[in-house]
Amino acid sequence: MSRTAAIAPNPVALTGAQRRHLRGLGHSLKPVVRVGKNGVTEGVIEAAAVALDDHELIKLAIAGLSKADRQADAERIAAATGSHFVQLLGGTALLYRRRLDAPRVELPGTFVEARPSEAVVDSHAPQPREAP
Repeated sequence: MSRTAAIAPNPVALTGAQRRHLRGLGHSLKPVVRVGKNGVTEGVIEAAAVALDDHELIKLAIAGLSKADRQADAERIAAATGSHFVQLLGGTALLYRRRLDAPRVELPGTFVEARPSEAVVDSHAPQPREAP
C-alpha cells in the first residue's frame, strides 16, 4: 500500500547552474537504492523516498537493457517521490529533493517552490487506517 501526503517544498525547475552544482556534489556519492530485474516496484519507490528524506541528493543504480529504459525508470521514481531527475550516467541516476526542515544542500541562485503532488510518496507520513 502506498502512503501519500505532502512533502518538502521543491524547486519548480532546476537551472543549468543548479544541475551542474548537484552533479558535482553527487560525484562522490555511492548508490543507496538499486533497481533490479523486477524494475520499479513500490518497495523501490519507498526506499528512494526514505533515502531522499535522509540525504536530499541520492544516487540510484538502475539495471536495464537500454538507456531509454534506465532513464524512464529514473524519471518514474522521480515523479513518484516528488524529486528532480538530475542526471543519468550509465546505469546510475542522480535525484534531488529539498528537505522541508534544515535543508543540507545549498543551491546556487534562487528558486520558486513548487507545491507537491498529492500522489507523491512521503515516507514519514502516518499510515492511513484501513476500514474493517
